[in-house]
Amino acid sequence: MNLESCSVSLSPEFFSRPLTFSLGPSQHAIVVGPNGSGKSVLLRILAGEGNVRGGERRLARRIGVVSTARQQQLIAAEKQKDDADILDVVPVPTKVKDLLGHPLTGMLHSLCFELGLTSLFEQPFLSLSTGETRKLLFVLALASEPEVLILDDPWEGLDEASRTILQRHLEALQQRVQIVIAVNRLQDMPAIPAVLTVMDKGEVVLQTDASRPPAQNRAACDTWFHLQRDDVVLPATTAECSASRLNPDLPLVELKNGVVRFGDKTVFSELSWQINPAEHWQIIGPNGSGKTCLLTLITGDNPHCYRNNLTVFGIRRGSGESIWDIKQHIGMLSNAFHLSYRVNCAVIDVLLSGFFDSIGLYERPRREQIEVATAWLDALHMRGRKAEPFQSLSFGDQRLILIARAMIKHPPLLILDEPCNGLDPLNRLTVLALIEQLARHGRTTVLYVNHHKDDAIPSIQHTLNMQNYVPGDAH
Repeated sequence: MNLESCSVSLSPEFFSRPLTFSLGPSQHAIVVGPNGSGKSVLLRILAGEGNVRGGERRLARRIGVVSTARQQQLIAAEKQKDDADILDVVPVPTKVKDLLGHPLTGMLHSLCFELGLTSLFEQPFLSLSTGETRKLLFVLALASEPEVLILDDPWEGLDEASRTILQRHLEALQQRVQIVIAVNRLQDMPAIPAVLTVMDKGEVVLQTDASRPPAQNRAACDTWFHLQRDDVVLPATTAECSASRLNPDLPLVELKNGVVRFGDKTVFSELSWQINPAEHWQIIGPNGSGKTCLLTLITGDNPHCYRNNLTVFGIRRGSGESIWDIKQHIGMLSNAFHLSYRVNCAVIDVLLSGFFDSIGLYERPRREQIEVATAWLDALHMRGRKAEPFQSLSFGDQRLILIARAMIKHPPLLILDEPCNGLDPLNRLTVLALIEQLARHGRTTVLYVNHHKDDAIPSIQHTLNMQNYVPGDAH
């Protein structure tokens, strides 16, 4: 595959810079760079997306893709079925087996079994967790019998066991499938010889002439990612947000014998959990064990919250409370929330929307709120981008802004579901430092989901393992 000064229109509003990239037929490529450097843009162009406006693009005929953008496309296509009532048609959810299209045999059937997908074939696609959806994308990409496999930060959202399985599978594929992979974590580089490509500010700033061993590529990247950072300062919040109206003697959350079932599938059961003020929790467990499902019970985004004995901020769910009685005390970020934040307002307005618990900004902010939002932009080194459209940012930069949005009120309860997905090493360390400061010094209680041991937060001392509540697993 080859790009020669190739500029591509990926949308009416976005044209890439002229890109030059070359990869021989027997070579693989690893693409690295900070958030906003253009990694995803390069991979979308190599996947054949967009219209060439200048230069030349030569690609393989059969290309398989695993990316957040592809995941979002599948989810959006399925959600369009909700509009079927206009046609007076009852929408039928697409099952996992329907997406696969035909029975799998041989290697793919074995891979599905290893990844725990076989038991999900009869499940609606939209019922899958983020990690389960990502694993399904891998199988769909491989089922297309690709000549080239394009992987944009493919391990995000996967538990450690699934990452190990897919890393091993990828290494076995290298002899017959060309692999182009973009990673944000250097430890996520697959153990295959590859051409190293470094992106910065929308351009290819370095590409090695030949494939190099994995250890050599990692060492070269260490010189690009200076993991030392300036001292990170947690911005203050407004006086109104600092004045908590919650009773400090009451638990923030109480769940008694919690259970969630979808049809014949029990996600978790017999879960009793109490969260006290200033008691931080890390929530762990394999993909599909119900981590995100549990958190959506607390936020009220899961109807099962009304079927359980659940009390949040002293309010028994289902007692006639408004959802805003709950959400005003919560800051939240999850993969689903990120994908749903489609409003294309200015970056600073996205931050300000955190004060109003809205997607988009529909109220006039006060001066004090604008000052706090500006302080967050300074902390993230993004003040110069405050007026840019949010949707024009890279996935990683969007993530950074949404994390700050969740934290901007210093809320009594902060829910962070895999917050570091899509972040480069420098921004990941910044975010981890901000979470640590908020947990250690603030009035905020943190609930934190993460699959990476090196993303541990020192002040989070309590752990809830969801695997203990999956039916059939040992307690």
